[in-house]
Amino acid sequence: MATHKILVIDDSRVIRMRVRDMLPQGNFEVLEAKDGVEGLNAIREQRPNLIMLDFLLPRMSGWEVFQEVQAQPDLQRIPLVLMSGRKEEVTEKITEPFEYFEFIQKPFEQKELIEAIKSAMTKARKPRPTAAAAPSAASAGSSQDVQVLQAKVAKLEAEVAQLKGQLAKILAFIKQKLR
Repeated sequence: MATHKILVIDDSRVIRMRVRDMLPQGNFEVLEAKDGVEGLNAIREQRPNLIMLDFLLPRMSGWEVFQEVQAQPDLQRIPLVLMSGRKEEVTEKITEPFEYFEFIQKPFEQKELIEAIKSAMTKARKPRPTAAAAPSAASAGSSQDVQVLQAKVAKLEAEVAQLKGQLAKILAFIKQKLR
């Protein structure tokens, strides 16, 4: 009898089968759901040990399932791997860094899947701020967000400077050839 349950919620039968095939043989049962409503019901009824959740789903999106799971303390402890072929759609709704779940971009290889599962298991154990600690956590998060944005701005400024240098070299080369 399997002691661990892994729930794969994806509208693509191919992806569900691929995930099942990529998982190492072991002492677990792979459950499947083809849409968000079916997936959320399976989460509530089956209490899986891991959730593999596609972001774009029919009937109820992966985003809506994610919000339901995160809103319930007993469910938010379940390790979660969010899957999508387009990371930008995920980051529109959920800003990085992904603190309590792992993201994996489709298509993925077995090694990437195993690493994502391990990371999700670690992240799910992280303590979450309580309701009383939320205001200080929010301000700490915003200062951390500012630092992340400042780092991104600095990186972009360096890239722009590099591109300006390359452009200057190209212009000099063209001027030389025109003489």
